[in-house]
Amino acid sequence: MKLVLNVSMFLLAFFSLNNESLSLTDYQIKKFCSKEKRVSLCAKNLQEKRSDLQKGKLIEIPVTPYKR
Repeated sequence: MKLVLNVSMFLLAFFSLNNESLSLTDYQIKKFCSKEKRVSLCAKNLQEKRSDLQKGKLIEIPVTPYKR
């Protein structure tokens, strides 16, 4: 019984998790870039990266540390 439960949980998790990536919305891009010096350049770069991500190309996004 325990084996059947483990196998069914594994299969449920395996098939429920898709290989999808969520890209940023326009609002999220504006909100993120409002803190930058060059807002238009930041927004343009993120929109290009978003389109590359949706096309399936690999992208590289820098991670900014969280500040309180």
